[in-house]
Amino acid sequence: MKRQQHGAAILTAMLVVVLVATLASAMLWQQWRSFEAESAQRTRSQAYWILTGALDWSRLILREDARQGGADHLSEPWAVPLAPARLSTFLAAEGGQAVVDDDEDAVRQTFLSGRIEDLQARLNLTNLIGATTLTDPALAAWTRLFKHLNLPERELQTMLQSLKLAQAYDSAAGKSEASLPLSPSRVEDLGWLGLSPLSLQVLRPFITLLPATTTVNLNTAAAEVLLASVPGMDMAQAQALVQLRATHPMAALADAERLLNNPSVRFDASLHGISSRYFGVTGQLKVGQTVVQEHSVLQRDSLDVKTITRAREVVTAPFAPLQ
Repeated sequence: MKRQQHGAAILTAMLVVVLVATLASAMLWQQWRSFEAESAQRTRSQAYWILTGALDWSRLILREDARQGGADHLSEPWAVPLAPARLSTFLAAEGGQAVVDDDEDAVRQTFLSGRIEDLQARLNLTNLIGATTLTDPALAAWTRLFKHLNLPERELQTMLQSLKLAQAYDSAAGKSEASLPLSPSRVEDLGWLGLSPLSLQVLRPFITLLPATTTVNLNTAAAEVLLASVPGMDMAQAQALVQLRATHPMAALADAERLLNNPSVRFDASLHGISSRYFGVTGQLKVGQTVVQEHSVLQRDSLDVKTITRAREVVTAPFAPLQ
């Protein structure tokens, strides 16, 4: 009888030990989980504040560029990308000594990179919305771009038709039509207007969606965009203009005609320009294993530079510096 009681006591003690160990493990796991969640939230908050500062710095650069006046081209300071750099390089004291605090290791493992792009170096989808026939310059430009990139023209026609239907939905008469598509708010939205994922991926570097119609900046546009936007221009001429403007940025449309020296190619002031109002800013911050990207669209009118849109995303893929 005593042996049975002794065995039961041992078993009870073991069960109590297991129960205590389980509860302790659960409490430690909950504490670790709370710490990780709080740490991740703090990292994101810090990243957002740093990227906001980077955006303000970009606005300052564009404002100073406007103060200088003249054309916008790729030899200006705003066009130079920021290579990945440790955050500690931006936090130096006046005497040249690096800032040291409790988060020094975290600062050393934080990298910031970014770039400013001229969005008027691309074909603007807003220009296309009012087009109806191939004689319209915007539709003709998009048709040439699709042809050069070997993309199906039927997708362009489907997208154009969907844009017309979206306009009808936006009008007062179309509010009751639930089957009509919504107007796109960004380039990625073109997927639901008829573009395949592959076509959208191929087009992405050459198109944009801005709140107003724009001209194509001949100083910054890629050869593919020049080919599409300038009637009569072939790829050889477009590439030649890109090479020539690298050393001789254009200050007027007449300079483009002089550089190209081809009487059969003419530029139109309503379609082409040498300066820009809209710019895209991309900032990327790596904090430990977390990579946060922010994409913003800026509108510049003289010295007034305002933010049109901002979008952030946490990148789960391995850190890849911006090109």
